[in-house]
Amino acid sequence: MENEYRAKQKKSYNLMRMSYDLTIAVLLLGMSVVMLFAEKLKIEQLSGPDNNFFRYFFGGLCLLYGGFRLYRGVKHDY
Repeated sequence: MENEYRAKQKKSYNLMRMSYDLTIAVLLLGMSVVMLFAEKLKIEQLSGPDNNFFRYFFGGLCLLYGGFRLYRGVKHDY
């Protein structure tokens, strides 16, 4: 009886963790697209000449971490 409850609890936790990882991955990958393509998307607040380094740096970090979260969400190894 308790073993069955633990299995159900673990399955529920894995599902919650997977959906969390995938949601965060989508948000981070979306942020990286906005940061890296701000000039082409014509976002004036981000496309100034004085903040190009930080925009590309932050966009690259979001891309890497978003890719990691996507990999971890698809892998299901918790």
